[in-house]
Amino acid sequence: MMTNLFSSFDPSTNFFLPLNWLSTFLGMMIMPPMFWLIPSRTNFLWTKIISTLHTEFNTLINNNNLKGMTLMFISLFSIIMYNNFLGLFPYIFTSTSHLILTLTLSLPLWLSFMIYGWLNNSIHMFVHLVPQGTPPILMPFMVCIETIGNMIRPGTLAVRLAANMIAGHLLLTLLGNIGPSASFLIINLVIIAQMMILILEAAVSMIQSYVFAMLSILYSSEVN
Repeated sequence: MMTNLFSSFDPSTNFFLPLNWLSTFLGMMIMPPMFWLIPSRTNFLWTKIISTLHTEFNTLINNNNLKGMTLMFISLFSIIMYNNFLGLFPYIFTSTSHLILTLTLSLPLWLSFMIYGWLNNSIHMFVHLVPQGTPPILMPFMVCIETIGNMIRPGTLAVRLAANMIAGHLLLTLLGNIGPSASFLIINLVIIAQMMILILEAAVSMIQSYVFAMLSILYSSEVN
């Protein structure tokens, strides 16, 4: 029984161990066997998705010296989309709705980009602090604005993903609480609304994983 509206997002269980976070690692047991079996339509679909992402990410990186870098961002896209979809099933913990996971993904990426950029391309990083065509009198303010905007990037990445995952699940929970005290007609309308929201959540799960990976690539392209 839920004690409050947000208790469904509480990463704790009644067992001896916090079993909710195990949902993040289920893919390690489910996905590897697909590489040892006869290719199915799912394999062909996933291969097509990976090849399309590789082409698009490689165009954005635009650096021939960083071969294979797209693999990291495709893996990032895959793990986020997997956990987003896993959270759509009943009684399965949505790990991407917590900042502890989203910050774990965004903060090391941003730190690695910043350390690499300032150590190897310091002049290029200084140039990014002042946009082209800025009047000289506004340059100090633009440096402060760009520095603050750069520092909040991992936070915005993490909060965007977590907030989008929480919002849909919270709306489904609110609609589900209407059921016990509603009439037959209202229950039917609630079920239809929940189905539509569930379809929307499936689309949001894909879009948010793509946005997270795409913004990470755009941030990395600025340090090259």
